[in-house]
Amino acid sequence: MSENISVLGLGLMGSALAESLLAAGHRVTVWNRSPDKAEPLVAKGATRAATPAQAVGASELVIVCVLDYPAVREVLEDAPLRGRVVVNLTTGRPVEARETATWAAGRGADYLDGGIMAVPYMIAKPGALILYSGSRTAYDRHEEVLAVMAEPRYVDPDPGMAPLLDLAMLTGMYGQIAGFLAAAALVTSAKYPLTEFTGTLLVPWLNAMAASEPATAAAIESGDHRTEVSNLEINRVGMDNLIRTFREQGVRPDLLIPMKTILDQRVARGLGHEGLSGLVEELRIG
Repeated sequence: MSENISVLGLGLMGSALAESLLAAGHRVTVWNRSPDKAEPLVAKGATRAATPAQAVGASELVIVCVLDYPAVREVLEDAPLRGRVVVNLTTGRPVEARETATWAAGRGADYLDGGIMAVPYMIAKPGALILYSGSRTAYDRHEEVLAVMAEPRYVDPDPGMAPLLDLAMLTGMYGQIAGFLAAAALVTSAKYPLTEFTGTLLVPWLNAMAASEPATAAAIESGDHRTEVSNLEINRVGMDNLIRTFREQGVRPDLLIPMKTILDQRVARGLGHEGLSGLVEELRIG
Protein backbone atom coordinates (compact mmCIF):
# COMPACT_ATOMS: atom_id res chain seq x y z
CA MET A 1 0.00 0.00 0.00
CA SER A 2 1.50 3.30 -1.11
CA GLU A 3 2.06 5.97 1.54
CA ASN A 4 3.09 9.60 1.57
CA ILE A 5 6.56 9.79 3.11
CA SER A 6 8.91 12.73 3.48
CA VAL A 7 12.68 12.36 3.71
CA LEU A 8 14.71 15.29 5.02
CA GLY A 9 18.45 15.10 4.47
CA LEU A 10 19.87 13.72 1.23
CA GLY A 11 23.42 12.75 2.02
CA LEU A 12 24.55 9.31 0.94
CA MET A 13 22.38 7.56 3.52
CA GLY A 14 19.33 9.80 3.22
CA SER A 15 19.38 9.45 -0.57
CA ALA A 16 19.63 5.66 -0.29
CA LEU A 17 16.66 5.60 2.10
CA ALA A 18 14.55 7.80 -0.17
CA GLU A 19 15.46 5.77 -3.25
CA SER A 20 14.41 2.53 -1.56
CA LEU A 21 11.01 4.02 -0.70
CA LEU A 22 10.52 5.26 -4.27
CA ALA A 23 11.44 1.83 -5.64
CA ALA A 24 8.78 0.29 -3.40
CA GLY A 25 6.11 2.53 -4.94
CA HIS A 26 5.67 5.09 -2.17
CA ARG A 27 4.99 8.78 -2.81
CA VAL A 28 8.15 10.45 -1.54
CA THR A 29 8.74 14.14 -0.85
CA VAL A 30 12.36 15.13 -0.34
CA TRP A 31 14.20 18.13 1.05
CA ASN A 32 17.86 18.96 1.38
CA ARG A 33 19.73 22.12 2.32
CA SER A 34 21.55 21.90 -1.03
CA PRO A 35 18.61 21.51 -3.46
CA ASP A 36 20.69 19.99 -6.27
CA LYS A 37 21.10 16.78 -4.23
CA ALA A 38 17.39 16.11 -4.79
CA GLU A 39 17.67 16.04 -8.58
CA PRO A 40 18.48 12.30 -9.02
CA LEU A 41 15.52 11.43 -6.79
CA VAL A 42 13.18 13.85 -8.56
CA ALA A 43 14.17 12.14 -11.81
CA LYS A 44 12.95 8.88 -10.26
CA GLY A 45 9.60 10.33 -9.21
CA ALA A 46 10.18 12.15 -5.92
CA THR A 47 8.66 15.55 -5.21
CA ARG A 48 11.11 18.23 -4.15
CA ALA A 49 10.02 20.49 -1.29
CA ALA A 50 11.32 24.04 -1.11
CA THR A 51 11.46 24.11 2.69
CA PRO A 52 11.48 21.62 5.58
CA ALA A 53 8.02 22.85 6.57
CA GLN A 54 6.71 22.08 3.10
CA ALA A 55 8.26 18.61 3.21
CA VAL A 56 6.81 17.81 6.63
CA GLY A 57 3.41 19.14 5.61
CA ALA A 58 3.26 16.70 2.72
CA SER A 59 3.33 13.49 4.77
CA GLU A 60 2.29 11.88 8.03
CA LEU A 61 5.55 9.89 8.13
CA VAL A 62 8.68 12.07 8.26
CA ILE A 63 12.15 10.50 8.08
CA VAL A 64 15.08 12.70 9.09
CA CYS A 65 18.69 11.78 8.33
CA VAL A 66 21.00 14.75 8.77
CA LEU A 67 24.43 15.50 10.24
CA ASP A 68 23.60 15.58 13.95
CA TYR A 69 20.82 16.14 16.48
CA PRO A 70 21.18 19.94 16.63
CA ALA A 71 20.59 19.88 12.87
CA VAL A 72 17.43 17.80 13.42
CA ARG A 73 16.01 20.48 15.71
CA GLU A 74 17.05 23.24 13.34
CA VAL A 75 15.47 21.56 10.33
CA LEU A 76 12.19 20.77 12.11
CA GLU A 77 11.92 23.97 14.15
CA ASP A 78 9.32 25.68 11.96
CA ALA A 79 7.69 22.53 10.57
CA PRO A 80 4.08 21.48 11.38
CA LEU A 81 4.85 18.39 13.51
CA ARG A 82 1.47 17.90 15.17
CA GLY A 83 -0.02 14.58 14.13
CA ARG A 84 3.15 13.46 12.37
CA VAL A 85 5.43 10.52 13.07
CA VAL A 86 9.06 11.63 13.14
CA VAL A 87 11.57 8.84 12.50
CA ASN A 88 15.00 10.20 13.30
CA LEU A 89 17.74 8.16 11.63
CA THR A 90 20.50 10.61 12.47
CA THR A 91 23.50 9.20 14.32
CA GLY A 92 23.82 10.53 17.85
CA ARG A 93 23.93 9.82 21.57
CA PRO A 94 21.20 8.27 23.75
CA VAL A 95 20.73 11.47 25.77
CA GLU A 96 20.21 13.43 22.54
CA ALA A 97 17.57 10.94 21.41
CA ARG A 98 15.66 11.29 24.69
CA GLU A 99 15.82 15.09 24.57
CA THR A 100 14.66 15.12 20.95
CA ALA A 101 11.79 12.74 21.75
CA THR A 102 10.61 15.07 24.51
CA TRP A 103 10.94 18.07 22.20
CA ALA A 104 8.98 16.34 19.42
CA ALA A 105 6.25 15.23 21.84
CA GLY A 106 5.92 18.84 22.96
CA ARG A 107 5.24 19.72 19.33
CA GLY A 108 2.55 17.04 19.04
CA ALA A 109 4.54 14.41 17.15
CA ASP A 110 5.06 10.69 17.73
CA TYR A 111 8.78 9.91 17.77
CA LEU A 112 10.96 6.97 16.82
CA ASP A 113 14.73 7.00 16.99
CA GLY A 114 16.74 4.66 14.82
CA GLY A 115 20.21 3.17 14.64
CA ILE A 116 21.20 2.21 11.09
CA MET A 117 23.39 -0.88 11.11
CA ALA A 118 24.32 -0.64 7.44
CA VAL A 119 26.18 1.50 4.95
CA PRO A 120 24.28 3.25 2.12
CA TYR A 121 24.80 0.60 -0.56
CA MET A 122 23.28 -2.04 1.77
CA ILE A 123 19.94 -0.25 2.13
CA ALA A 124 17.00 -2.39 0.88
CA LYS A 125 19.32 -5.38 0.58
CA PRO A 126 19.73 -8.49 2.76
CA GLY A 127 21.88 -7.83 5.80
CA ALA A 128 20.76 -4.25 6.38
CA LEU A 129 19.29 -3.69 9.85
CA ILE A 130 17.78 -0.63 11.52
CA LEU A 131 17.09 -0.62 15.25
CA TYR A 132 14.13 1.44 16.48
CA SER A 133 13.15 2.70 19.90
CA GLY A 134 10.52 5.11 21.15
CA SER A 135 6.81 5.07 20.29
CA ARG A 136 5.62 1.48 19.84
CA THR A 137 2.40 2.79 18.34
CA ALA A 138 4.32 4.62 15.63
CA TYR A 139 6.49 1.60 14.94
CA ASP A 140 3.55 -0.79 14.61
CA ARG A 141 1.69 1.61 12.30
CA HIS A 142 4.61 2.02 9.90
CA GLU A 143 6.52 -1.25 10.25
CA GLU A 144 5.80 -2.29 6.65
CA VAL A 145 7.27 0.94 5.31
CA LEU A 146 10.29 0.71 7.60
CA ALA A 147 10.89 -2.82 6.34
CA VAL A 148 11.40 -1.45 2.81
CA MET A 149 14.62 0.31 3.88
CA ALA A 150 16.10 -2.49 5.97
CA GLU A 151 15.08 -5.20 8.40
CA PRO A 152 13.38 -3.23 11.20
CA ARG A 153 13.80 -4.29 14.81
CA TYR A 154 11.98 -2.57 17.66
CA VAL A 155 14.11 -2.74 20.82
CA ASP A 156 12.62 -0.58 23.58
CA PRO A 157 10.20 2.25 24.46
CA ASP A 158 13.18 4.32 25.66
CA PRO A 159 14.11 6.49 22.64
CA GLY A 160 17.75 6.34 23.68
CA MET A 161 18.02 2.56 23.41
CA ALA A 162 18.42 2.32 19.62
CA PRO A 163 21.34 4.78 19.51
CA LEU A 164 22.90 3.12 22.57
CA LEU A 165 22.78 -0.31 20.92
CA ASP A 166 24.02 1.23 17.67
CA LEU A 167 27.04 2.66 19.48
CA ALA A 168 27.61 -0.61 21.34
CA MET A 169 27.68 -2.52 18.05
CA LEU A 170 30.05 0.06 16.59
CA THR A 171 32.23 -0.41 19.69
CA GLY A 172 32.45 -4.12 18.93
CA MET A 173 33.27 -3.32 15.31
CA TYR A 174 36.02 -0.85 16.19
CA GLY A 175 37.46 -3.32 18.66
CA GLN A 176 37.60 -5.93 15.91
CA ILE A 177 39.19 -3.45 13.50
CA ALA A 178 41.73 -2.41 16.14
CA GLY A 179 42.64 -6.06 16.74
CA PHE A 180 43.02 -6.70 13.03
CA LEU A 181 45.21 -3.63 12.49
CA ALA A 182 47.47 -4.60 15.38
CA ALA A 183 47.70 -8.18 14.10
CA ALA A 184 48.38 -6.92 10.56
CA ALA A 185 51.22 -4.71 11.78
CA LEU A 186 52.80 -7.63 13.62
CA VAL A 187 52.44 -10.09 10.72
CA THR A 188 53.76 -7.67 8.10
CA SER A 189 56.72 -6.81 10.34
CA ALA A 190 57.87 -10.38 9.65
CA LYS A 191 57.02 -10.04 5.94
CA TYR A 192 54.48 -12.86 6.16
CA PRO A 193 51.71 -12.60 3.49
CA LEU A 194 48.89 -10.71 5.19
CA THR A 195 46.06 -11.94 2.94
CA GLU A 196 47.11 -15.54 3.58
CA PHE A 197 47.27 -14.94 7.34
CA THR A 198 43.87 -13.23 7.31
CA GLY A 199 42.01 -15.77 5.20
CA THR A 200 43.49 -19.04 6.45
CA LEU A 201 44.33 -18.27 10.07
CA LEU A 202 42.78 -15.12 11.54
CA VAL A 203 39.20 -15.21 10.25
CA PRO A 204 38.58 -18.88 11.14
CA TRP A 205 40.11 -18.25 14.58
CA LEU A 206 37.93 -15.19 15.21
CA ASN A 207 34.81 -17.06 14.12
CA ALA A 208 35.64 -19.86 16.55
CA MET A 209 36.29 -17.38 19.38
CA ALA A 210 33.02 -15.53 18.69
CA ALA A 211 31.16 -18.69 19.72
CA SER A 212 32.25 -18.03 23.32
CA GLU A 213 30.71 -14.56 23.52
CA PRO A 214 27.21 -15.66 24.65
CA ALA A 215 28.80 -17.49 27.61
CA THR A 216 30.83 -14.38 28.44
CA ALA A 217 27.65 -12.28 28.26
CA ALA A 218 25.92 -14.68 30.66
CA ALA A 219 28.83 -14.43 33.09
CA ILE A 220 28.68 -10.62 32.98
CA GLU A 221 24.92 -10.59 33.58
CA SER A 222 25.22 -13.01 36.52
CA GLY A 223 28.33 -11.38 37.98
CA ASP A 224 29.92 -14.82 38.25
CA HIS A 225 33.37 -14.44 36.68
CA ARG A 226 34.78 -17.84 37.63
CA THR A 227 36.49 -19.66 34.78
CA GLU A 228 37.75 -23.09 33.87
CA VAL A 229 39.66 -21.75 30.90
CA SER A 230 42.47 -19.15 31.00
CA ASN A 231 42.18 -16.80 33.98
CA LEU A 232 43.27 -13.17 34.18
CA GLU A 233 46.72 -13.98 35.57
CA ILE A 234 47.41 -16.20 32.58
CA ASN A 235 46.09 -13.53 30.24
CA ARG A 236 48.22 -10.88 31.98
CA VAL A 237 51.36 -12.90 31.28
CA GLY A 238 50.18 -13.46 27.71
CA MET A 239 49.59 -9.74 27.21
CA ASP A 240 53.09 -8.95 28.51
CA ASN A 241 54.50 -11.38 25.95
CA LEU A 242 52.44 -9.77 23.20
CA ILE A 243 53.61 -6.27 23.99
CA ARG A 244 57.25 -7.31 24.30
CA THR A 245 56.99 -9.08 20.94
CA PHE A 246 55.48 -6.03 19.28
CA ARG A 247 58.35 -3.86 20.47
CA GLU A 248 60.95 -6.45 19.49
CA GLN A 249 59.43 -6.50 16.00
CA GLY A 250 59.51 -2.71 15.74
CA VAL A 251 55.72 -2.36 16.03
CA ARG A 252 53.94 0.02 18.39
CA PRO A 253 51.61 -1.83 20.81
CA ASP A 254 49.37 1.22 21.32
CA LEU A 255 46.13 -0.62 20.51
CA LEU A 256 46.90 -3.26 23.12
CA ILE A 257 47.89 -0.93 25.98
CA PRO A 258 44.31 -0.17 27.14
CA MET A 259 43.59 -3.88 27.45
CA LYS A 260 46.81 -4.42 29.38
CA THR A 261 45.92 -1.55 31.71
CA ILE A 262 42.61 -3.04 32.82
CA LEU A 263 44.11 -6.53 33.03
CA ASP A 264 46.81 -5.23 35.36
CA GLN A 265 44.24 -3.33 37.43
CA ARG A 266 42.02 -6.37 37.90
CA VAL A 267 44.89 -8.68 38.81
CA ALA A 268 46.28 -6.07 41.24
CA ARG A 269 42.94 -6.25 43.09
CA GLY A 270 43.66 -9.92 43.78
CA LEU A 271 41.22 -11.16 41.14
CA GLY A 272 43.65 -12.91 38.83
CA HIS A 273 41.62 -16.13 39.24
CA GLU A 274 38.67 -14.63 37.35
CA GLY A 275 37.92 -15.04 33.65
CA LEU A 276 38.09 -12.24 31.10
CA SER A 277 34.45 -11.37 31.78
CA GLY A 278 35.60 -9.78 35.07
CA LEU A 279 37.27 -6.97 33.15
CA VAL A 280 33.89 -5.39 32.55
CA GLU A 281 33.85 -4.37 36.22
CA GLU A 282 36.94 -2.20 35.62
CA LEU A 283 35.06 -0.28 32.90
CA ARG A 284 32.19 0.78 35.13
CA ILE A 285 32.30 4.23 36.66
CA GLY A 286 31.08 4.47 40.24
